[in-house]
Amino acid sequence: MMGRVRASALAIALAIAAAPGSAQVADLVDRTAFRVCADPGNAPLSHQDGSGFENKLAAMFGEKLGVPVSYVWFPQVTGFVRKTLQAGRCDVVIGYAQGDEMVLNTNHYYVSTHVLIARADSDLADVDTLTDARLLDKRIGVVAGTPPATHLARNGLIGKAKGYDLVVDRRVENPAGDMLADLQAGEIDLAILWGPIGGPLTKGNDALVVTPLLKEEATPRLFYRITMGVRAGEDVWKRELNSLIRRNQAEIDAILIEAGVPLVDDYGIKLKPAG
Repeated sequence: MMGRVRASALAIALAIAAAPGSAQVADLVDRTAFRVCADPGNAPLSHQDGSGFENKLAAMFGEKLGVPVSYVWFPQVTGFVRKTLQAGRCDVVIGYAQGDEMVLNTNHYYVSTHVLIARADSDLADVDTLTDARLLDKRIGVVAGTPPATHLARNGLIGKAKGYDLVVDRRVENPAGDMLADLQAGEIDLAILWGPIGGPLTKGNDALVVTPLLKEEATPRLFYRITMGVRAGEDVWKRELNSLIRRNQAEIDAILIEAGVPLVDDYGIKLKPAG
């Protein structure tokens, strides 16, 4: 009898110990609004004026859920996740690379890669790999600390490269815009940008040629699967978003393609067919 009482008490104690944590996590998701954590100045991805393609994706998801979209704005610098998502002020980061341990990732909803950008009148306009011998004496713009910088170093191209900052408050600094301005001014010969940034920023600009980097076989990889990020432990919310992604993939693709994002297959080998 005493053994059964002790076992029952232990079970109750374990249940009590587990329950608050589960309830606390579940209660953080606001079901009356689609609460998005976003950078206010990270065009073309997100922007406080609603012009970013991640804003359009958020609007679509809010419509599918039948709730309004609300934002917590914070520059995507050190502390972004901690002060927004983990603080319970919002419930989802619209774009997050798969595998990052700061968040619980949904299934990926697109895959993209870095791109080479050249002037259309340049003899480098047809370059499609970072091992091309024509690059050896060229000045290439690259975001410091990103995977393409490692490839440039391996190929002996980093010495003349021009670096641009990675982690900045984009409300006051614009590394991608500065790189493209330098390219058009002739300060650099080529630019390398993350495709979801470089593609939209050059869309409709006939003076520039954008080439997805699909032929780089050495590490680190240049393509990434992009997910939505939620808080650790919020598996029900993750599954709900996964279901929305699966059922609305065609509409998601249409928004991304309209924005100019280069979409590639899951292995970064070839472009994803439109439609």
